[in-house]
Amino acid sequence: MKIGVSGATGQLGRIVLNELKKRGVTDQVVALARNVEKASELGVEAREFDYSNADMLAKSLQGIDTLLLISSSEVGKRAIQHGNVIDAAKSAGVKWIIYTSLLHADRSSLSLAGEHLATEKILKESGIEYTILRNGWYTENYAGSIPGALGAGAMIGSARDGKISSAARADFAEAAAVVLLDEKHKGNVYELAGDESYTLQDLAAEVSKQSGKSVPYKDLPEAEYAKALTQFGLPEGLAAAIAGWDVSASKGDLFDDGKQLSSLIGRPTTPMAETVTSFVS
Repeated sequence: MKIGVSGATGQLGRIVLNELKKRGVTDQVVALARNVEKASELGVEAREFDYSNADMLAKSLQGIDTLLLISSSEVGKRAIQHGNVIDAAKSAGVKWIIYTSLLHADRSSLSLAGEHLATEKILKESGIEYTILRNGWYTENYAGSIPGALGAGAMIGSARDGKISSAARADFAEAAAVVLLDEKHKGNVYELAGDESYTLQDLAAEVSKQSGKSVPYKDLPEAEYAKALTQFGLPEGLAAAIAGWDVSASKGDLFDDGKQLSSLIGRPTTPMAETVTSFVS
């Protein structure tokens, strides 16, 4: 059986590949990425794979039985790109697709949800067996702002007291590897989130505790937060999106207490405090 991992050189894809190699299936794994030279450094077979290049996708998927379709990084183009991949997979004879979607994509107010839900529909209608991993937020999504918060003396956002059930990226990668290697997961839709939930006030308190500095959380109106992000150098569109995601968090869209992620990986998810440590130290 050949397992293809798309987006193999990305932050999630690299960890999935490492998890698969730990499980002794290196010879069965194919790294699929736009930059095949970069992918060839990952220790497995590498093939060129560009979600936007519909003509070459089917060729790259020849001989692949199972495909992990990691969602594209190009927000706004995802549904078309994913559709290209699913069409190519059908043409190439791929038997099973595992797709990384979004937590509660069918009811989330996150701006990202629409493209994920559209992809899920295309996948379900393709006739290919599928599993959908609705990934919640990576703790790193917020932890990445810790160095800046330490420099500024405060953490800002628009999430109010919304609870965030995040987990480390490695937890989600391990879940993907577990699913890829066991056909019992076919046909399932998993809502994946961390075991613990926290607010951004809690996150700021943990940063303060570990750093020994006072780093309070300051909640801002959505427009004000977006403006602040542009002042930090982010493009306006991305700044507006990030602020909007925080507003969705305030509505509970990043909360889930089903513990399906820890059930899949057979251990508790990585505590938020542990991820904070790697960004503070």
